[in-house]
Amino acid sequence: MKSTLSPNSVEGLHHFAWRCKDAEETRHFYEDVLGMPLVHLIKQDYVPSTGEYCPYVHIFFKMLDGSFVAFFDLGDDTAASPSPNTPAWVNHIALRVETMDELMRLKARLESHGVEVLGVTDHEIIKSIYFFDPNGLRVELTVSTVTEKEMAQHAAEAHDLLEKWNTEKARRQSGAES
Repeated sequence: MKSTLSPNSVEGLHHFAWRCKDAEETRHFYEDVLGMPLVHLIKQDYVPSTGEYCPYVHIFFKMLDGSFVAFFDLGDDTAASPSPNTPAWVNHIALRVETMDELMRLKARLESHGVEVLGVTDHEIIKSIYFFDPNGLRVELTVSTVTEKEMAQHAAEAHDLLEKWNTEKARRQSGAES
């Protein structure tokens, strides 16, 4: 079923937040290695939304489009645990770069800092590299490889393809094979 909301209801990403085990280690990785400047830090003893006592710092790294990647250091040197029911490659954040040259420059930079990098992987509409940050968060750096016209064609097909997937999934879950 297609959404009835305007496609412009959500303007874009403000920030993606993740738990980190150490704010300085995370700062070094995102600022010194990836080049995303640390632009804001919030230090609180109580969670504003719940009132819960939990001393933390919340650090924000700015991307070129004005959005942020942010982390919470809860002061206990503990990173977020991976989900036990989800393969490690599933949960990740994908960050966009402008050109293939920039993707390759960042790949070389990451490797020069001892970061294991997978890829370049071709995903039909993007090419990507993958690596883990110091907190175990899988990060994808990606560059678009299609035109806006090609992307519009993919968008025109997306709902039909999802409907086919849902049918196939239901058939597989019921034990019926086609």
